[in-house]
Order: sequence, then C-alpha cells, then structure tokens
Amino acid sequence: MTVASEKEIETLRGCGRRLAEVLASVKQAARSGVSTKELDKLAEGLILSSGGEPIFKGYKTKLDPRPYPGSLCVSVNDEVVHGIPTEKRILKEGDIVGLDIGMRWPAFAKASAGKPQGLVTDMAETIGIGKVSPKAEKIMRATKESLELGIRMLAPGVRLGDLGYTIQEHLERNGYGVIRDLSGHGVGRELHEDPFVPNFGKPGTGPKIREGMVIAIEPMATEGDWHLILDKDGWTLKTSDGKLAAHFEHTVLITKDGAEVLTQL
Repeated sequence: MTVASEKEIETLRGCGRRLAEVLASVKQAARSGVSTKELDKLAEGLILSSGGEPIFKGYKTKLDPRPYPGSLCVSVNDEVVHGIPTEKRILKEGDIVGLDIGMRWPAFAKASAGKPQGLVTDMAETIGIGKVSPKAEKIMRATKESLELGIRMLAPGVRLGDLGYTIQEHLERNGYGVIRDLSGHGVGRELHEDPFVPNFGKPGTGPKIREGMVIAIEPMATEGDWHLILDKDGWTLKTSDGKLAAHFEHTVLITKDGAEVLTQL
C-alpha cells in the first residue's frame, strides 16, 4: 500500500484542486443539446491549460488493447462508467450523466528513470440535465450520500471492509444495487494502485487504512440488478437491465484525524 510523502501530498493537493476546477467548468457546460464530445474537448483543454495531462486518454486494460480515446468519461443514464464521448451523443433534458475525470499534474515535471514525476488524482460526479425525474434525483442523492458517509468514517486503523460496508448498507437500505465488478483504488503515482477499495464488505475485515495513504473512493449504484454488460465499443459498462446508474468519486488523503478530500474546491 502506497503512503505519500509530505512533498507528494502537496503536489496531490494542487492536482486535486485543479481537477475539481476542471470538473466544475465541465458541469456548467453540460446541458441539453450539447454533445458528449464537446464536454470531452472542454475537459482536455482545461486540463492542459492547468499544466496537467489527461490521464484517461490512451489508457489500456488487459481485457481490451484499444486505448481509451477520450480525456473524460461521459456515461449517460444506464451507462455506469467509461462512456466514450462522441459527436453523435447529444445530451437531452432529463438525462443523468456520470462525468469521470483524472489528471496527472504537473505534466511538465522532470521524469526519473523513465517514469513521470507528476502525480494523479481522480474524481467523478453524476449530474442531471435540466429537470430530471424524482427517481433519478433519488439515486443520485443516495449515491452521493454513500460517498460522504464513507469519507466521514475514515481514519487510520479503519478496515476496508468497514468502509465497504458503510457504503453498501446505505445504498441497499435505499433500495439500490451495489456493483461488485468495479471498485475504488489507490491512486497517486499511477491511476490505479493498491489497495482495491470495494463498495461492499463485512465490518472488521480487509486491510487496515494507514495515515498517508491516498485512495479513490467511488460508489456506483444501480436502480435494479447490479450486474453489468460491456458495450461493443469495448469500454462502456452498462446496467444489465437498462435501469439507471449513478457514480460519485473523490480522491482522499488519510490523515491522523480522518480524511482530507483532495478533489474539491
């Protein structure tokens, strides 16, 4: 498990604040009639102008060799994560949209031994386009609340099973499915690091959280069944029953007193 140094923590604070500024601007631009590609272009331009690098663009997984083509993941309605932004996908009134974004900053930091020295933060938020249905409002609200509850209970010595249980209990109590195939993760030097940070679990189980750790916590909830299907584009993951999904994420630093949210204004 990675523990950040004081110098790294200061860099992560700068990265997280800048990333939150980028996402705030993207949220303002997300309205009916706008294509998801327009949002992607805006996000990439803002990341670059802040001195950062879009960490999602060109990212590859072991399951699919095709690199992710965007700087922003834009997932609409039943799309849970990794929605690819395109010119043809036009947002409309009543949609709910997951905006997932990550950045390495500073991008111009001198590399050492072939590895970039800038650090990475990651965040996501699901928003409504115009007036959305009460059921859409409810799933967004409950998912955001589960993230907030998880962050509030963090402290050195807390087990990841406790964190997962806190998120799971809140979502299931509100009638939502909790996705098992995706999770939060360590973050900092790379986008995905140890530990695996699930959104479900049993109290008193799992590794203990340590002071100085940096993790991305990202609850993902579904209206119905939690199982996913993969779109033919090789990236977009959707609910198997076509029902709504919501996704919220923050990068947090574990301190001696609790957790500091790095990706906020």
